[in-house]
Amino acid sequence: MDTDGFKDGATYDEIRDWVQEKYGIHVTNLNIAQIKRKNGIIERENYNKPKSEDSRQPEITPENEKAITEALKYFNMI
Repeated sequence: MDTDGFKDGATYDEIRDWVQEKYGIHVTNLNIAQIKRKNGIIERENYNKPKSEDSRQPEITPENEKAITEALKYFNMI
């Protein structure tokens, strides 16, 4: 919490719900984590990381990336 009593940032559920309401698209926690990481928001080490460096993760669509980025801006996270 910041000094005004408002929460800094948002939960994954809040981001997902905001994107659904504003853009009508579904994004996953993985999508949100990818965009947070891309914007320098690293919360903690992921316990279920891939075992090999060359393992692939599904790519996020430009539409989903834009929506999540807008949500992060809305919640003053970037």
